[in-house]
Amino acid sequence: MSTFRAFALAGFLSLALVPSFAFAQADDDDDKAAPEAKASAEAKTPAVTRASKNVPELILGSKDDEFTVNQKDFELVAGQGYRWKITSAAGLEYKFATDLFRNVWMNQIVINDLEVHMNGAPAWLEFDSPGTINVQFTTVRPGKYTWSVPDLADKGMKGTITIK
Repeated sequence: MSTFRAFALAGFLSLALVPSFAFAQADDDDDKAAPEAKASAEAKTPAVTRASKNVPELILGSKDDEFTVNQKDFELVAGQGYRWKITSAAGLEYKFATDLFRNVWMNQIVINDLEVHMNGAPAWLEFDSPGTINVQFTTVRPGKYTWSVPDLADKGMKGTITIK
C-alpha cells in the first residue's frame, strides 16, 4: 500500500511541477497588443467609484432665451452613481423627458430638500416655474439615450446621454 502511495505522490508531483506547453502560444500577437489596448480603454473610461459623482448641471432656458440649454450631450460610466441637477431658469413650463430613467437604478429625486424615493422610473420631470430638481441614480445599462423637452425639441432643447 505504501508503494502505491509513493507512486501516486510521484505522479501527482510530476504533473504539478512539469510545465505544460500545450496551453502556450508561441506566436500570439494579442499578447503584445493587449496592454496597449487595455491602457487605451482605461484612459478613455474613468474608473467607477463608490461615491456618487456630479453630472454637469443641465439648465433649461435662461432670462435672455427661453429655448436655450447650457449643455446637450453627457457621458457617464456604467456602474457609477450620479447626482444630476436639472434646472429651469426661465418662465416657461418645461416637461423634461428621457429614456435614461428606464435604464438606471433610481435612488431618489430631491426637490427643495424633499426626497422622493421610487420603485421604478418617473415618466418625466415637469417644471411649472423656475427651480431645480436633483436626480440621484446609478447607471446600469450602457448605451446611448436621449433627453428632450418634447414640445420644444425642434427649438434645440434636446440632447444625448451616453453610458460607456
